[in-house]
Amino acid sequence: MRAVTVYRLDDVNNFSYHTRHPVGSVLELRIYERVNNYKDLLRLARRLFALDTADADHVLIDVGQGRQAYLPELNRDCSAG
Repeated sequence: MRAVTVYRLDDVNNFSYHTRHPVGSVLELRIYERVNNYKDLLRLARRLFALDTADADHVLIDVGQGRQAYLPELNRDCSAG
């Protein structure tokens, strides 16, 4: 299971850079990498966090973060023996 952060792109100002604000996260439950993992996660994030159809273009996810798995920390209780 992987948690991917969802950002809203703030482009209200007419500067050359945009600001990303985290608004939530979506969970990827697929174990194996498929062709449309990124597109499906983005579609789910836009469905959950977009205010309307025009705002869906401002919702994005971090590509690199989708590949990182969140594993539990090892401690003495998890040791084999």
